[in-house]
Amino acid sequence: MARPATPARCIAITLALVALNAGLLAVRWHGRGAPAEGALRVGLVFDVGGRGDKSFNDAAYAGVARAQAELGIYAEFIEPGEGSDRESGIRLLAARGFDLVIGVGFIFSDDMIGVARDYPQVRFACVDYAKFDEHGFVLPPPNMVALKFREEEGSYLVGAVAALRSPARTVGFVGGMDIPLIRKFEAGYRAGVRRVCPDCRVLVAYAGTSSDAFKNPARGKELALAQYAAGADVVFHAAGSTGLGVFEAARERGRLAIGVDADQWDEAPGHLLTSMTKQVDVSVLETIRAVREGRFQGGLRVFGLREGGVDYVYDEPRRGMIPADVRAQVEALRAEIIAGRVRVPSTPAEVDPG
Repeated sequence: MARPATPARCIAITLALVALNAGLLAVRWHGRGAPAEGALRVGLVFDVGGRGDKSFNDAAYAGVARAQAELGIYAEFIEPGEGSDRESGIRLLAARGFDLVIGVGFIFSDDMIGVARDYPQVRFACVDYAKFDEHGFVLPPPNMVALKFREEEGSYLVGAVAALRSPARTVGFVGGMDIPLIRKFEAGYRAGVRRVCPDCRVLVAYAGTSSDAFKNPARGKELALAQYAAGADVVFHAAGSTGLGVFEAARERGRLAIGVDADQWDEAPGHLLTSMTKQVDVSVLETIRAVREGRFQGGLRVFGLREGGVDYVYDEPRRGMIPADVRAQVEALRAEIIAGRVRVPSTPAEVDPG
């Protein structure tokens, strides 16, 4: 239910609209006219790279699009511009009384937890929430759900695939922003490689230390070319749209690459060995469904292999990229993780303590 237009709320809307008109926010509107009577109103604010990244943002968009088709919701999307204030986008949707406001990416964590506290009647969801203080992980307020994934588990499986398909016994990893979240991908990947090929080399490089590292395809290509030149047969990226440059390098060098977040086959047909998928669309859809059915619960939700939250793409024999013997070995590793016999490390230091 929409909240009354208090003076403070009107000021919040005005400030957000000022940011919008100043070009700080670029809005993509979906759903013409006013929402249908009784329709759930959902707003989503995109992460760095925006819609069309063929990865993380597009997966979140797909979850909302499914909710539009399957649940009849009304949705609006905000894509922040360069150097924009993302808090304005979240606050604008909250001030307008949306039923659910979704922020896509860890970069929203600080802003979203603050806005959620300011609007206790609005429900919020943050994909890849990562709020920490001096005491450790900060749980979100009751009206906000933190959607997190065990990326290291899916990365472990594609690491095994990469090593088993590397005649040179050398594979690469290109990360976007050098932060703990992306190091989880690196850690799982390295651990999976080591499990099936203890003497394989894993070359590692990051695109940068700011959020721009997720939207720099030229830098991704440069890093991947260097790894291919150093002998890598396969390069796995966890770098948002920067990874599109990794695919370009794979095509140029006739090597293999591994996508992330979604099935990225169409970006490099014949060169994409597999993709490590995060079911962001499923987590978004299920959160919307929970709100619609009156069973939304704030707090932390974590999705791993056991919950179907991460996986790798296997589309044989149509693509012919993963032989049956490799598939069998990787599926055996999956079973061990799900059964709890293998705990996948989430930091590179756990893989290589030295």
